[in-house]
Amino acid sequence: MEGKKYKKSSSLVDRDKKYPVEEAFEILDKMEKAKFDETVEVAIHLGVDPKQSDQMVRGAISLPHGLGKKVYVIVFAKGEKEKEAKEAGADEVGSDDLIEKIQGGWLKFDKAIASPDMMGAVGKIAKILGPRGLMPNPKVGSVTNDIKKAVTEAKAGRVEFKVDKGANLHCPIGKRSFGSTKLKENFLTLFDAVVKAKPASSKGVYIRTVAVSSVISPSVRLDANVVGK
Repeated sequence: MEGKKYKKSSSLVDRDKKYPVEEAFEILDKMEKAKFDETVEVAIHLGVDPKQSDQMVRGAISLPHGLGKKVYVIVFAKGEKEKEAKEAGADEVGSDDLIEKIQGGWLKFDKAIASPDMMGAVGKIAKILGPRGLMPNPKVGSVTNDIKKAVTEAKAGRVEFKVDKGANLHCPIGKRSFGSTKLKENFLTLFDAVVKAKPASSKGVYIRTVAVSSVISPSVRLDANVVGK
């Protein structure tokens, strides 16, 4: 059945065409839906060399309509910062006890935030968190003294993006149930952040290709030259 749905959805897309933003999200909205509320993702190929440290593209942005899912947030903090994290709605807060729990194999969370004074201890589990994209990092605001703001934004749908070894970015922008308008607005917010993160040393065409899809649908290519215009 899924094969038939995919084929039907594919008939809506011209593989050789790059679509304006509005049209791309309208096409996605018309595609066959799964029995669950699918996550919609954006894939962007950049004209950078990730092997060069000065061409690393990464950042974080709060999407206007969130991600449409509960985000399980943990915080590494002590004392007043621990209290602040709990009041802000963090799902789990701790210090050495939380580190030990993760060392024991527990990884049932989506985001990790830390106060700066905890990073020496959190470094013990860098090899566990790093490969999974869960290591707190000051560059994306997850190592901060403003714990309340970080937790609130993470809960609301703050997404982090980072270029991979192939110069690609993959990032969720919401759920199919959002509809084309909200998904488009989330996408434009993310796209603007990626454009602003362009390294000064990057030469030539920065945004090579842009495509949007749900986790089970065909992708729709966007015209990067007119995105945001």
